[in-house]
Amino acid sequence: MTTSPYPRPPFRRLRALTFDPSLDLRLESAVVNRLTIQVPWEVNVAGKEILEPGPVGEYLEVVDIDPASGMVYEPVDLDDPHLLAQDGLSPSPGNPQFHQQMVYAVAMNTIRHFELALGRRALWSPRRYRDDSGEWQEEYVQRLRVYPHALREANAYYSPGRKALLFGYFPARPSDPGRMMPGSVVFTCLSHDIVAHETTHALLDGMHRRFLEPSNPDVLALHEAFADIVALFQHFSYPEVLRHQIARTRGDLRSDNLLAQLAQEFGQAIGRHGALRDALGGPDPDTGRWVAKEPDPNEIHRTLEPHARGAILVAAVFEAFLSIYRERTADLFRIATGGTGVLPPGDIHPDLVERLAQEASKSADHILRMCIRALDYCPPVDLTFGDYLRALITADRDLVPDDRREYRIAVIDAFRRRGIYPLDVRTLSEESLVWQEPSQADQREFSEALRSATRLRDLFPVWNLDSNREQIFEQNRHARQEIHRWLTSPPLPRAVRAAGMTLDARDPRTIYRKRGLPALEVHSVRPALKVGPGGRTMTDLVVEITQRRRGYFDEKQQERLESGRSRLPEPDFMFRGGCTVIIDLETGKVRYCIGKGISSERRLDAQRRFLKEPWNPSLRFTYFGEDQTFFRGDDELPPEPFALLHRDDPVGAL
Repeated sequence: MTTSPYPRPPFRRLRALTFDPSLDLRLESAVVNRLTIQVPWEVNVAGKEILEPGPVGEYLEVVDIDPASGMVYEPVDLDDPHLLAQDGLSPSPGNPQFHQQMVYAVAMNTIRHFELALGRRALWSPRRYRDDSGEWQEEYVQRLRVYPHALREANAYYSPGRKALLFGYFPARPSDPGRMMPGSVVFTCLSHDIVAHETTHALLDGMHRRFLEPSNPDVLALHEAFADIVALFQHFSYPEVLRHQIARTRGDLRSDNLLAQLAQEFGQAIGRHGALRDALGGPDPDTGRWVAKEPDPNEIHRTLEPHARGAILVAAVFEAFLSIYRERTADLFRIATGGTGVLPPGDIHPDLVERLAQEASKSADHILRMCIRALDYCPPVDLTFGDYLRALITADRDLVPDDRREYRIAVIDAFRRRGIYPLDVRTLSEESLVWQEPSQADQREFSEALRSATRLRDLFPVWNLDSNREQIFEQNRHARQEIHRWLTSPPLPRAVRAAGMTLDARDPRTIYRKRGLPALEVHSVRPALKVGPGGRTMTDLVVEITQRRRGYFDEKQQERLESGRSRLPEPDFMFRGGCTVIIDLETGKVRYCIGKGISSERRLDAQRRFLKEPWNPSLRFTYFGEDQTFFRGDDELPPEPFALLHRDDPVGAL
């Protein structure tokens, strides 16, 4: 684009589908199924506009190649004056260029939600490779590739190996031909929910690489649940659809509504009666009629499939949102009903619709930011739903100490009603759930290693929403090396022990070693800038340290190897320990050490039992391979962990 004398707009407006093409064909939903998304007007640090045809920008590269048909589609140029004048292409399921525009707009909007919640630029997970000496190295990945027509199947997934999102298309086979034409082509790239879901997988992998390793039933389930949570709560950022659904439900968002549903067209196309997933309920298998689902605290104990298990967590978070929304709107209903709480028959007043929509939007935004911020408060390995609950409560209390509206109570209660409890607390009080600060003795050990807040701040001169992302990546690499050096040269075993790790040569022999001592990986170093409702700001440094240990299915073999002197054979699975250290950058004080110890025999046994269970043969093959081993020895993930996990199956999965 040529240089203009006029001010650059802060946003680019692009038309997209609010849900998916199926809602365009229904009279009651067509009116709200088209929206205009505001995405940042992309420029580099030098102020140069960088969006190229594709679109290809700072974060994303849309590559429209269809291997099944051998087609290469012309890339859309969103800087074309005709498209700029009309907010991009009009939604059209038959236009590949609109498909390109759709995936770009929704993915960029998802990235923006993450960055605003965390106060920093998003990075994709690096590309890992072995150098000539056999050491693992990391390569900066600027852009996530997005393939709108990559697969001719009912599937879409994030590929950690390719650093790409791959979307499929397929002929519909609906159970109800009256709702969808059999054989009509369904494009997963035209589902707002699917695009947001897959982009979230990539963003989460950029923060937590080890969350792809299923060491317990919750790890993959949380990956799926979190992607659903982000997709669901993005519905509430669109005023038109929000007002429409509040008017239709008369303000009762606990009833059947589009806001709580994901991937309607996909669900119907693979033979379901309704959406692929619904946070509130679903169709009765016999009648096809929607019914609300009551919380069952025992369901989590009998549910292992990642999507079904993740749906329990999604339902808990959505119920917490509904409780917050109901508390925020109680006065409006009292005013509208003269204190009875019972609305008269008929449509509710447009002014009431507007006010209810405002409160629903604020509540959803609070919950979404709360969920994203909690990612910095999670242990870096072996995450459980209970850990995530503690992270939610701690992150929110740090930023909003005075919980006058009792939002955290709503979250705790919703988790309790679904049987989600942390294993290491005695009560579900807020005080018990918050991660505990290190003892004074541990603080002294950390002070010896970290020395001063100034030295910590120097690790990251700048990492905010305007920073150069490649510079950030290099700063992160340098910061990891520096903190590793502070802890190990010379070794500071007491400081490492305070973080839940070990540098003691006497610890189990199966822990991987370097120069005779247990090896440490400083996995990530990143700042977290948080702004509270009253303008209160906090800046922390989040440091993740991990270790690995050889695991064996034979417990007696494991015991012999721990104390023996024979050569250690290849492991059956990889067992990891890790700790997230959160440091106040103003004072240099360590506020939390959130860890999973590498020497824990209880966790090792739990992971062994979990991996030996024949809980899902197809998923087991995806992760363990033909010989049923799990990441044996080379410390590298399988390249496509989501490919089979997201394939159309009886559970229905994206």
